[in-house]
Amino acid sequence: MATNTADYIWFNGEMVPWAEANVHVFTHAMHYGTSVFEGVRCYNTPKGPIVFRHREHAQRLKNSAKIYRFPIPYSVEQIMEATRETLRQNKLDSAYIRPLAFVGNVGLG
Repeated sequence: MATNTADYIWFNGEMVPWAEANVHVFTHAMHYGTSVFEGVRCYNTPKGPIVFRHREHAQRLKNSAKIYRFPIPYSVEQIMEATRETLRQNKLDSAYIRPLAFVGNVGLG
């Protein structure tokens, strides 16, 4: 299955090169599926790129994590700005965006 990759990814609150966005094999989410995600579209318009229902997606991501009882340490506004910055860094005006939050403690038990 072909996968498009980005040059940069917002990872743990900072923009990092794609190859440096690594998760340890003992990360909790790898073993127990403790993660939440959204599927978001960005469309190219005559006024520039527009992220469809941006705020709603960012809020739902935070709400999903809250239900799962792990907090996302970023505000809705920070998540939205991270999305915009990721699009800028990757020079994208049309994209499918997959924000993912997960429990990242290394160790099992």
